[in-house]
Amino acid sequence: MKKHSFINIVIGLSLFTLVSLKAEPARNPVIWADVPDMSMIRVGDTYYMSSTTMHMSPGVPIMKSKDLVNWQLVNYAYDILDDVDALNLTNGKSAYGGGSWASCLRYHSGMYVVSTFSGITGKTYIYTTTDIENGPWNKISFEPSYHDHTIFFDNDGRVYMIWGAGKLRMVELKEDLSGIKEGTQRVLIENASAPAGDNIGLPSEGSQLFKVNGKYYLFNIAWPRGGMRTVIIHRADHITGPYEGRVALQDKGVAQGGLIDTPDGRWFAYLFRDYGSVGRVPYLVPVTWEDGWPVLGVNGKVPDTLDLPASEGLIPGIVASDEFTRVEGDRALPLVWQWNHTPDNTLWSLSQRQGYLRLTTGRVDSSFVMAKNTLTQRTIGPEGTGSTSIDISQMKNGDFAGLALLQKKYGLVGVKKSDGAKSIVMVSAETGEAVELESVPLSQNTIYLKAKCDFRNRADVAYFYYSLDGKSWKPIGEQLKMEYTLPHFMGYRFGLFNYATKTPGGYVDFDYFHIFLPR
Repeated sequence: MKKHSFINIVIGLSLFTLVSLKAEPARNPVIWADVPDMSMIRVGDTYYMSSTTMHMSPGVPIMKSKDLVNWQLVNYAYDILDDVDALNLTNGKSAYGGGSWASCLRYHSGMYVVSTFSGITGKTYIYTTTDIENGPWNKISFEPSYHDHTIFFDNDGRVYMIWGAGKLRMVELKEDLSGIKEGTQRVLIENASAPAGDNIGLPSEGSQLFKVNGKYYLFNIAWPRGGMRTVIIHRADHITGPYEGRVALQDKGVAQGGLIDTPDGRWFAYLFRDYGSVGRVPYLVPVTWEDGWPVLGVNGKVPDTLDLPASEGLIPGIVASDEFTRVEGDRALPLVWQWNHTPDNTLWSLSQRQGYLRLTTGRVDSSFVMAKNTLTQRTIGPEGTGSTSIDISQMKNGDFAGLALLQKKYGLVGVKKSDGAKSIVMVSAETGEAVELESVPLSQNTIYLKAKCDFRNRADVAYFYYSLDGKSWKPIGEQLKMEYTLPHFMGYRFGLFNYATKTPGGYVDFDYFHIFLPR
């Protein structure tokens, strides 16, 4: 396939989409992709947002917007969270569903602060910088791991952290953020779930604290049994309390987040919704103020449309195609890419063959989910397709390379080499176990692969294809019924992979990765 032809097509479609969408209002979800646990700030007329990507590396993505709707990845808080077996995919351990969880993003006295935590390492992490878009970041870590915490800089110069589930606790931090001040831990709210009733499944968590007009507002989420994710807000005149709480929103399961205001004085709540296999997607909810309380929604409901600029699409701000061509000054990998766990940087290259991503095997792996150096980016709704072309001439016996949709119940299409012969295979882990559903003999060294996702009306199905010439596509295997599983705790991701099952040292070259939406 000629790369320039594809680029012209995409540019044409993008301009068509842009013109079409500008006549319409912004719509919820504002990002139809996996961007959970948002934390948001406004600095002047610019918004910044952090999110959760857990076991991916680099981690804690930082996004930027001028209008709360159109977001662009601009940085990550860290390249590597920590050097432990689970994050490195070594010694049979993995960090699926772990890594770093809900972050808190704040701006204080010219400094940007991102804090997060990890059950894998048992630590709390704080990253600081004066340049959020370029870094560098200063890293601080200490024990223990404070679950779903919010960091808060008060007007008197003191710094606090609030965390917990159900019973919320507060501690004061040292001025340099290097740890807690001894003797400052206290119970802030004994039962923060209480406003949502007695029959609670998921106790109140996801703390985010704000100060507006001298009062403190603490946002949390709870999940009553048989009900839906619920926004709870507690209010106090003093940071130490006492706090009074109320249910702030129960609609569509949209919950967990906080407050943001616009330069012209409007208020919104940023929240997210579990949206099936694509992941947890961000929503914006208008906020008005009554009797000193933020009132979320329009008549208590989450609106489908918003009085904000229309979305110009998620390409290329959140997801993007990549020709793997680089010129001086380019990033090695655009920010849309993240590695599944911590990569081995000696085993991938964009320079050993210009215009190609080379993935070399460095060890023997037992399965796709335990393979090192799988390169991923988000899938997107309502429909999205990813495709690639691979030169497989340097594979070794036992090697397996291709294009995947990564989650616990993954699906993939790729090339296996066994006893000197190559075959195109489709593998499905829909049942929880990997099953090879179809195999087609292959006699050439270039193969084209494609995976299509359909998230419309939560259909959550995917289809896999291959082509020998990049023009005529054939389906392979069966459709994959995608499922968002808690063991992986992440929406499905496109993944480019290559791993060895017998002898390391083989490699494959990916010519491009194209992601696009239907017209």
